[in-house]
Amino acid sequence: MKKLFLLVSLCSSLLVAQPGNVVDRPVSLKLLVPSVLEDQKNIWTFPARLGRSRDWIPAAAVLGTAAVFAGFVDHREASYFRVTNTFSGFNSVFNSNTTIAGTIAAPAALYLIGLGKKDSRMEHTALLSAEALGDAEILSTVLKVGTRRERPSSIAVKGNYSDNWFEGGNGFSGGSFPSGHTIAAFSIATVVARRYGQHKWVPYVAYGAAALVGISRLSLSAHYLSDVFMGAALGYSISRFSVLHE
Repeated sequence: MKKLFLLVSLCSSLLVAQPGNVVDRPVSLKLLVPSVLEDQKNIWTFPARLGRSRDWIPAAAVLGTAAVFAGFVDHREASYFRVTNTFSGFNSVFNSNTTIAGTIAAPAALYLIGLGKKDSRMEHTALLSAEALGDAEILSTVLKVGTRRERPSSIAVKGNYSDNWFEGGNGFSGGSFPSGHTIAAFSIATVVARRYGQHKWVPYVAYGAAALVGISRLSLSAHYLSDVFMGAALGYSISRFSVLHE
């Protein structure tokens, strides 16, 4: 478990180390849906562009890491969290409903505070966060339906955690891959961290909170490590490259 927290800390440090220097772009409630649709076009056509750019290197690294987790780590991690009581207190605080509420509340609070303070940057950050959240949930839903991965909590305590692809899922909500909570948390965290990176503490708080959401999905046996890893990677990538246009 210590290795898991070290991994999360390392990833957070790498993300925070990149300074946020984001140029504002036109954004409003009226443009929200068209922006999400345009983002989806860019997201789903991304694989076709890999051969014409250097993006295949980080893409291959992310997919390779997820494959290693899925093949060699997931079953061990899942079996551990299914039997331990170590995280009962943590799980009672970072339960599914609480993390969903917090994820939705973050952009809503930014928007209301921005309106009250007449702070257009904060308002735009909230709207961009909402855009990123919409993009993330669409992608997550399609992947969940397509992979139908059985969740750890659906498998017997001493069951087989290795053979779980195309075995579960229930409509648009049941699949395990990727973690919907994590992709949502990191999509919002990335928007906030990149747009307020000049305040050194903001990225740490944003990514730290998102990492806690990801850890909770493991400790609640709702997801495997590869689900959470891909959720974090996709949330970060969607926000930084599709939404913020960096």
